Amino acid sequence: MRFESIIVAKLPKKAILVVNTRSRVGADFFGEAVTLLGLAGITLIDAYSVEDPDKLGDVVRQAVKDAPMVIVGGGDGTLSSAIDYFKDHDTVFALLPLGTANSFARALGIPLDLAGAVEVIANGMPRRIDLGCINGDYFGNSAVIGLAPSIAKTVPHKLKKYLGRAGYALWAAKVSLGFRPFKLTIDYGHACSTVWATEVRIANGGYFGGVELVEDAEVDSGEIIVQVVTGKSKPNLLSSWVSNMLKLRHRDQWQAEIRAKDIRLSTDPVMDVTIDGELATKTPLHVTVAPDAVLIAAPRA
Repeated sequence: MRFESIIVAKLPKKAILVVNTRSRVGADFFGEAVTLLGLAGITLIDAYSVEDPDKLGDVVRQAVKDAPMVIVGGGDGTLSSAIDYFKDHDTVFALLPLGTANSFARALGIPLDLAGAVEVIANGMPRRIDLGCINGDYFGNSAVIGLAPSIAKTVPHKLKKYLGRAGYALWAAKVSLGFRPFKLTIDYGHACSTVWATEVRIANGGYFGGVELVEDAEVDSGEIIVQVVTGKSKPNLLSSWVSNMLKLRHRDQWQAEIRAKDIRLSTDPVMDVTIDGELATKTPLHVTVAPDAVLIAAPRA
């Protein structure tokens, strides 16, 4: 079952709700989300509380076929895994940010509180956005090579659940002690270059861990930005994060940016990679962009 393209600035009033209730606050807000959506005039064809993340993809895949809009609630990893099923469909992807960092919602300008997100779903507008793609895996916001995957690979689930971003910061300090810089090779297709690096940020949207690090990233630009924190100095990696958080004037001195539609990245040694906060793959990477791939529920300008 397919739906005609939405060419007017209105969102559907019928939807299916799918919430990852294993996410940090998903279980607490499922009932409230159902209530608020109803009060906002959204008729729910069905509502699914999914406790097993491995089953969420099957639920979303079927929902995309059965409704003009599917509302997905969860953290960045949940939203990233779900968004693949909307690619090249006319079903609207709407989101409820129920995670720790909510970087994708921040990139889209969606309020982080439940009532604000529901307001966007009820009274926002449809918007086409790009998806990034890494080794065949589509994502909405960002990917990272470097310290972040080491944190994601080892962080205790309870620390993440109960302390949120503060827990990540504490664990990052511990993991950084054993972290080492790596060699990064960038293949542009017509030329290659190799540099030392401590972090590589692959941005469709500009937020990483809830912090805006790539200010020029736009989800509908038709390009991916690769931002590299260059050199061997771990203190420079910390300086890059702090200076970007505080928007200091000289924050670009620790990093270099490349805009691309198709680029290949490899590292020595082989490195883990997170996609939208979840451990996903390893280097080498083939990074591309899929323009206008998904129709989302977005705030009105």
